[in-house]
Formats: sequence, structure tokens, C-alpha cells
Amino acid sequence: MIIDVKNVTWKRDNTTILREINWQVKKSEHWCIVGLNGSGKTSLLQILCGYTWPTQGEVQVLGNRYGEVDVREVRKSIGWVSTALMAHMHDNETAFRLVLSGREATIGLYNTPSEEDIEKASELLHTFGCDALKNRPFRALSQGERQKVLIARALMASPRLLILDEPCTGLDLLSREQLLAMIEQIAAQPDGPTLLYVTHHIEEILPCFTHTLLLKQGAIEAAGENRHILTPEQLTRFFGVPIDVRTSQGRSWVSIGEEATIR
Repeated sequence: MIIDVKNVTWKRDNTTILREINWQVKKSEHWCIVGLNGSGKTSLLQILCGYTWPTQGEVQVLGNRYGEVDVREVRKSIGWVSTALMAHMHDNETAFRLVLSGREATIGLYNTPSEEDIEKASELLHTFGCDALKNRPFRALSQGERQKVLIARALMASPRLLILDEPCTGLDLLSREQLLAMIEQIAAQPDGPTLLYVTHHIEEILPCFTHTLLLKQGAIEAAGENRHILTPEQLTRFFGVPIDVRTSQGRSWVSIGEEATIR
């Protein structure tokens, strides 16, 4: 079991942010987490990574039961990429050094990398078509290029779980599709990590993602295989307005039905 969350509730002050979350992710499954703003997605991720402790419930990640292990050690097997991470990167650091820093999950490169690390960082940049970015400072990269570099950085430590938190935010159509193609490459690796992909947008759910969790107002609305979740009926209940679903090239594209009234 990659993730096993049982009866997790988290309260901040007098507000319940997450309510009775029960969720399991098995090996060979790749999941999407979909929710509107304020649904609790980031809070759930923080609990999975051991940065936030639930008010009640049990959390087990990669076979480690939180409360019985050093979560700092567990985090070494988890890669987490988010737009918030960009703000902590050093603007003058080159893309290559940023990728190398992923080996120790540090902000900045403080130890002399081994020849093996240098070779792996070069291979990752090459695999994702980023050879030309190698010596460019982070500040000179586009939004899409930064996301690619951060994903390569997350893969340096060979994580067993890779969390991609809204990686397409701010990208134009072409950049988004290039980044999604890169994610498909990662999912296709036989020894690659389990993926958790967080998004607001149903059309970003690639064929490589087998399951989807719908999170609404801090509770799980539905969770399971995409064929059961990405249906007009289920999405209409989730969004609260009539939803039409069109499938193309293994992806679902949604639109609001003509009879819907948006409030």
C-alpha cells in the first residue's frame, strides 16, 4: 500500500478543514486529486508529507505509520512539486545545480555532487528536452521550463511517490501539453514513482492516471477508477451544475450544460 489514510479529520481553530478522510492508493495506481479552491487539497498533501498532523485518524505512507517513524526520513522518498516551491529557489542558481540539489532535497547545492549524481542530472535534463537550459539561471527560465526543472529535481532522489501540485498553473496551451507529455513519460517508466496529480481541470487527467479522488468542502465526494468518476452524472453532482463530458484521445473534456444557471 502506497497510501493508507483512515478516518482523518483536521481542524484549525474552530474550523474543520478535512473531515473523515478514508483513502487508499495501491502500487501501480496513479491518482488525480480534483477539487475547487478551499476544498482541502493542500491540507491533505501536507498531512501526507508529515508537515501537518491530523486532529484524529491514522496516516500510513510507503508502509510507514506516522507517529511511529521519523517523517523526515519518509520525506526522502517523496517528491513534491508545486508552484509555491518556486518562490524558495535561488534566482541565480543554474538549472543543472537546481536539479543536482534534489539529491539531498535542499534549497541550494551545499555538497560536492558525485560523478553518478552529475550523470543522473544530465540524463534527466536530456530526457525532458532541457539540455539547452543546463547553464541558465532559474530567473531566466519560463514558467513551463521552471516546472520541468523542478520535476527533474524531484526525480533526482528516485522517489517512490511523486506529488505534482497543480503543475500546469500559469502555462499556455502549448507549454501545458508539453509538460503533460513529460508526465506521461514518468508514468510509463516501469520502475517509476507512484504519481499524485492535483488539479482543478478535468482535461489534465491523462490516460496514465487510473483513479481520481473528488474532494469537496473537506470531504471525499467520490474516489475510484476514472471510468466510474469522470461521468456526467458524477461530475454534475460534484460541481453542482449540469456537466457534459466529451472523451478524446483518452482524456475527458468537460463543459457546463446549456441549461445550467451559474450563481
